[in-house]
Amino acid sequence: MWNELLYAFDAVATLPNFLAMFAGIWAGVIIGAIPGMTGTMAVTLALPFTFYLPPVTSILLLVALYKGSTYGGSISAILIKTPGTASAACTVLDGYPLARAGKGGKALNMALISSCIGDFISNISLFFLAIPLAAFALRIGPPEFFMLMAFSLTIVASISGRSLVLGILSACFGLLLATVGEDIYGSYRFALSEDMKSGLGMVPVLIGLFALPELIKIIVFRPEDNTQALKLGDNRLTLSEFRGSLKSICRGSLIGVILGAIPGIGPSTAAFFSYSEARRTSKNGDKFGEGELEGVAASESANNGACGATMIPLMALGVPGDVITGVMLGAFMIHGLTPGPLLFQNNIGEVYALFIGILFSSVFLFIAGKITANAFTKISRIPQTLLLPCILILCVYGIYSIGASPFDVTVLLVMGVVGFIMMLLNIPAAPFLIAFILGPMFEDNMRRSLAISRGDLGVFFQSWISWGFFILTVLFVTLTIRREWKKWREKRAAATASAS
Repeated sequence: MWNELLYAFDAVATLPNFLAMFAGIWAGVIIGAIPGMTGTMAVTLALPFTFYLPPVTSILLLVALYKGSTYGGSISAILIKTPGTASAACTVLDGYPLARAGKGGKALNMALISSCIGDFISNISLFFLAIPLAAFALRIGPPEFFMLMAFSLTIVASISGRSLVLGILSACFGLLLATVGEDIYGSYRFALSEDMKSGLGMVPVLIGLFALPELIKIIVFRPEDNTQALKLGDNRLTLSEFRGSLKSICRGSLIGVILGAIPGIGPSTAAFFSYSEARRTSKNGDKFGEGELEGVAASESANNGACGATMIPLMALGVPGDVITGVMLGAFMIHGLTPGPLLFQNNIGEVYALFIGILFSSVFLFIAGKITANAFTKISRIPQTLLLPCILILCVYGIYSIGASPFDVTVLLVMGVVGFIMMLLNIPAAPFLIAFILGPMFEDNMRRSLAISRGDLGVFFQSWISWGFFILTVLFVTLTIRREWKKWREKRAAATASAS
């Protein structure tokens, strides 16, 4: 084994491999920071350029693009409230308020450090736990998926802000829009046009909901300070601030590893799940959503922790963990590597080389992220009257470039208006987003489970995994009701005392 590891290290530690990883990371960070330009697009466009490269170099380039784009989304999420990728949507909740408070530099540094730690823990897990985690992921079928999604939807209670009722209404609206389009049986819902038959795209909805309301707000209200630029303040992250978030970083990394190893979950769900757990357990939980560094740490550690973990089912089972690893599956096959159990027998040298190269990518991520983030911070010096119209043009261009679809641009603009109305009514946007992301997985796995059992609800309680998520769901709902009841009693007592 040690001889094979040494051979793999020699194979990876070459200038072409390092250049490929560094270029991939850097390009991924830049692409991820541009609204509408996704990691899937970057990996897909890079795939033809890997045909004439050695197998290890090709895979490392694509993995580097994936990791870089996942982190890069946090830069625009923090600085301009426009998530570059769907996985960075959770980072907006605390990252942008920090930037508005003059702590954008701290938020960017926390995002970078959390991303690198999450990425490193994910890489270590890929190295040592690929086979066990892949075996565990195989045990999760539609009933277990449904229970996991049901538990994940309880996140809504943690990100609803001051009003749980408004948070639930927002989530219900998100679930409703998630049903637009074709279901698993080929029926169409709310298909008022041909374009709506394929549903509403996640990226147009995401960017429209978070980015455009700020522009509409300035156009409508014309605040006096709209010519001012954001102040980044002190960029340095203190040791006490890092130590205060370390627990959430480690927890988020593990959540990302576990959820990322389950095919179909992806970094977005892991980020919101980690954010919810951090808010639930943190002593500063009440400050989440108002500019809390720990919230940024929880989100970024989880979505980057999920990146390496999505490679686990791909390499161990031949099952892609998400859309991007589905593209990587094609790259493996093109270069004569067949993912699955036999990969570890027939191509163990290449496997070890990939593991070592992926570990190196964590170092390159920190270097490229630091340099790129420092360059992007100059965006904050642009007055908002100039910056926001540029953001609108960039958003429209980015959305149109995905599929050359005018319908997607229409969805972007409509969701911008919807987001502005929600802002006026103090309806939180985060519950809408998490419900919109999880809704299709919630519905599809429920219907698949009922189809398998021919309508027998007992299918949801046949495994210990389902029971575990069910108990957690009931426990959290009970605690939420108890907390809201306590708040109501305190408000009632305060009102009675003031009246007397």
